[in-house]
Amino acid sequence: MSVTDHRSAEEIGRTESGPRELPPLGEQKPAAELSHVDTVLSNGLRVLAVHKPTVPMVELRLRIPFAGDDAMHAATAEVLAETLLTGTRRRDRVAIDTDLALIGGDLGAMVDPEYLSLSGSALAEKLPDLLDVLTDVLTEASYVEGEVRREADRISERLAVARTQPRVIAREALQRRRYGDHPYTREIPRAEDVAAVDPERVRSLHASAVLPGGSTLVVVGDVTPETAVAAVERALAGWSSDVRARTLPELPDLTPADLLLVSRPGAVQSQLRLSAQAVPRTDPRYPALQLANLAYGGYFSSRLVENIREDKGYTYGAHSGFEFTGGKATLQVEADTASEVTAAALLETRYELGRLGLVPPTDTEVDSVRQYAIGSLLIGASSQAGLATQLAALASVGLGVEWLAEHPQRLAAVTTDHVAEAALEFFAPHRFTGVVVGDAEVLAPKLTALGGVTMDGEVAGDRPAR
Repeated sequence: MSVTDHRSAEEIGRTESGPRELPPLGEQKPAAELSHVDTVLSNGLRVLAVHKPTVPMVELRLRIPFAGDDAMHAATAEVLAETLLTGTRRRDRVAIDTDLALIGGDLGAMVDPEYLSLSGSALAEKLPDLLDVLTDVLTEASYVEGEVRREADRISERLAVARTQPRVIAREALQRRRYGDHPYTREIPRAEDVAAVDPERVRSLHASAVLPGGSTLVVVGDVTPETAVAAVERALAGWSSDVRARTLPELPDLTPADLLLVSRPGAVQSQLRLSAQAVPRTDPRYPALQLANLAYGGYFSSRLVENIREDKGYTYGAHSGFEFTGGKATLQVEADTASEVTAAALLETRYELGRLGLVPPTDTEVDSVRQYAIGSLLIGASSQAGLATQLAALASVGLGVEWLAEHPQRLAAVTTDHVAEAALEFFAPHRFTGVVVGDAEVLAPKLTALGGVTMDGEVAGDRPAR
């Protein structure tokens, strides 16, 4: 085809009689039944093993509750996660990497205020070897001086850079606005605290907090579930304690309040972050709320994206979604905008919140978001890695394969009226709190005129009665 024969997307989408009619959505197929074993070992570790022979591999996800209220906990936990795989009594860093490479495997660790998480994979037939490495680091991690010092220095440098990033600044401001000094807000430790962490402090935290009781291990792959559980039980027999892993204190419900304007002098962009209390996955209203969220801002064809991105060009991307913490959940709305249109973008964001309840999604909108929700769920669970990650998140709050398998049916049963009820109940603008991060000198005049925004430094209180 020559250059002159090229047709644009708009031309392709039209015929002489008008726009091409979109084909109807196909019938949704049910998810395949997953053979699995879900059990709790004698050491208190919950093990969920699932047979999924997509490829001859196995995926492993371990989540250990890892909360702490000590002032140095976040810094020590960060160093622990970064040095857990740098050596044990039997293996140094090179030996760990070599043994994993020989089984086509990998193993990594990360930490947040709730969990220490380990993720790994290997050839399915080499699961016992992967479990041997895992057991070694769980029970015999050495945390030698050189490794701890090297990683602490590297983390300190990384944190110093991260704290200059707008998204990080906005996240920390939102966390403080929502939860004050709750341990959940300590997602990023201070660089000076990390620099003060020594090997003895890390070893002490490992001994007191890396515990099986209350932890969950998910194994997904080309394995027989019963055989996988037996392999886990043999490998982790020596990992035991009379103490259970420490869970995060329950978060308080969010208090609706004005947004807080957090000053970032000289910034040419602003970060809008709104949040409201939602319901967890186990609540009967959750499926309808999930669809209402998608219609509002949860995917590219949502109302919020159509308004402030496609129609008005206020932002490159806007999004709304859920954050699950323990047995609770919150709604998040976020967008980054140029300073000169921040107030206008906030106005439209609030407008779409109100419109979702007052002019609820139509049958067509609900059918579209339903197909998107079910399709995304099935696609996410189609790979071994995706399924393992989804099940690890569910297992950590007491759910499992059954919830995942039944959720498409719950979504299919949601009616347009159910979505309208959820939209009216959960997306009312007055339910939200949050922050606007940007150049206060530029933003304050318009945001003050708009209302519902407290200037940084003023007393932040509940939204007054209207």
